[in-house]
Amino acid sequence: MRLMSDLCRMMAILAVFAVAIEAQAGEDETPATVRTMRLPEGGIQPQVVVDENDVIHMIYFLGHPRAGDVFYMSSTNGGESFSDPIRVNSQKDSTTIGAHLAIGKNGRAHVAWNGSHLAEPKAPSDMAPLLYARMNDEGTGFDEQQNVIREHPHLDGGSSLAADRNGNVFVIWHAPIVGGHGEQDRRVWVARSTDEGKTFETEIIASDVPTGACGCCALKSFADSEGTLYTMYRIASEVVNRDMHMLVSKDAGQSFTNEKMHEWNVGQCVMSTADMIETEDDVYAAWETKSQVYFGKMDPATGNVAERIGAPGKGKMRKHPCLATRPDGQILLVWTEGVFFGRGGSVAWQIFDNYGNPLLEENGKQDGVPKFSLVASFATPDGFTIVF
Repeated sequence: MRLMSDLCRMMAILAVFAVAIEAQAGEDETPATVRTMRLPEGGIQPQVVVDENDVIHMIYFLGHPRAGDVFYMSSTNGGESFSDPIRVNSQKDSTTIGAHLAIGKNGRAHVAWNGSHLAEPKAPSDMAPLLYARMNDEGTGFDEQQNVIREHPHLDGGSSLAADRNGNVFVIWHAPIVGGHGEQDRRVWVARSTDEGKTFETEIIASDVPTGACGCCALKSFADSEGTLYTMYRIASEVVNRDMHMLVSKDAGQSFTNEKMHEWNVGQCVMSTADMIETEDDVYAAWETKSQVYFGKMDPATGNVAERIGAPGKGKMRKHPCLATRPDGQILLVWTEGVFFGRGGSVAWQIFDNYGNPLLEENGKQDGVPKFSLVASFATPDGFTIVF
């Protein structure tokens, strides 16, 4: 009888633990609503950043892909409504697709883009400029655009930028070394501002490692809350080496480490993009390799990811990943399928818990991504919104 009594007591205790574990799992994995949102007036190429005050900042492109305009709008109510769009570029039709957005000190918006053939001022040798504009002090519009290239023009793939909480702004691009030719002679260059974008120093080389840079592939730069500056780029050494590399700076863009993240041997430009976000505790990166998209937690000490997590299932031509995160630690990985230069396709997504495990029912796919576009995403009080 006593043995039976002890057994019953043990079973009761185990049952209590099972209920507690089930409740905890349910709390951690609350289903999140995923909505999709189209840009105003058929816009394309969205970029979204949510600042530390939960203001959602967004830019998008309107016009011909080679000569159009970038517009900015924001939301203070979780994306339920947005402010009226305002044009970022001070000269009409001076932008190409591929503008980037960063939010810096005191929530100021910063935007950089490759200038169109109409854009002024020009880069050296009358080349296409790399233009930058910042939100004015009143928050009502953007200051006049300025070119940041002093010595290294010949832009190709998309540039990028980052801004930290200390007032530093970094505009980053790849271009050939002096006298260089071809992708193998391209390097990553960094122009830094220490006064919130009022003025920029002459660009410096981010790394002397002769990796080259994939011509049409976009960079992705990001500054975390500690001031660490990251830049992902695709190399182009010996034509067939198209590995993804990560540059990391701990001294506000004055010096960088250079680490290989993921190998890819292919003898062509793959026209890839990448993304980075910061959760409460960590920084995550997302990128493409061999028609699959991955993400992983960054190790700032090594400039690499501890584990590569691929999008589950199968899909055709998975490209252009982006990330969003909720306060509960859930991460949304979004990507495109079937999208390539001049061709639209679908958007797909998967929600992961804060351990990197896919939540089995939290995924989806939707057609309608326009040609020349990308996708972006942000967290809402009850889930996520995907923009395209």
